[in-house]
Amino acid sequence: MSDFILSCCSTADLSKEYFQRRNIYYICFHFEINGKSYPDDLGESIPFDEFYRRMAEGEMTKTSQINVSEYEEYFEDFLKRGKDIVHLSLSTGISGTFNSARVAGRLLEEKYPDRKIYVIDSLGASSGYGLLMDALADLRDQGKSAQEIAEFAEANKLLVRHWFFSTTLEYFVRGGRISKTSGFVGGLLNICPLMDVNNEGKLIPRFKIRTKQKVIKEIVNKMEETVQNGLDYDGKVFISNSGCPDDARAVARLVEERFRKLKEPVRIFDIGTTIGSHTGPGTVALFFWGTERGE
Repeated sequence: MSDFILSCCSTADLSKEYFQRRNIYYICFHFEINGKSYPDDLGESIPFDEFYRRMAEGEMTKTSQINVSEYEEYFEDFLKRGKDIVHLSLSTGISGTFNSARVAGRLLEEKYPDRKIYVIDSLGASSGYGLLMDALADLRDQGKSAQEIAEFAEANKLLVRHWFFSTTLEYFVRGGRISKTSGFVGGLLNICPLMDVNNEGKLIPRFKIRTKQKVIKEIVNKMEETVQNGLDYDGKVFISNSGCPDDARAVARLVEERFRKLKEPVRIFDIGTTIGSHTGPGTVALFFWGTERGE
């Protein structure tokens, strides 16, 4: 048994069953819907279909990150058991939770000088962040040390490619990523923005694609352009979606048809309530190992 644990935030958007199977621990963000607070607990407090239905019906949501005290309590439980910790946080380009985790880690290392806490900015989000955690679990299972895994995460995190599209602009207008005028015009023209995450871990709109059918094809085209080894790619592919599983399955089918050397089927997960509060329903995200992200 390893002398350390792998940890992340609920915003890695893997299922509870997958986290348990890969022996990855997680700490939950928080969200509100209609003024009531819940933990972002992988759909246990509010099932994802209900959450996105309520958003579509106009209920307002907001989120809050994990504070220093929560991280201290969470980390200390492992330290008391004699475990070191490798913890990856949601991207600093999206959230300030990395700083809270780092402060908590430094405070606890003073209290537990024989233990080591590695806190790493994933520069990733949703199941792309989850794809990186999955790779770290593979390394742990191969017998790599906590330090070796932390170093791998730092060296390779920008190789996890993130491509997103949304079939609605409403929530991007609310979040200030798109102006109200652009959102109105885009809605009239049936524009589906195609976005990626850059080397600072920020979500960047890249292309304006008309119609859902075209953007589903284009996101797979972008995978072909940015994936490792092109059509010979045989690594894992994760997809997450916010209340639009049919669209996610359509993307998965195209990926499997084009990339014939994949060693396993594409895995589809739900976008959790933290990230989903900002994307709204109708978002599909595609993740894979690719060329290093740029600006």
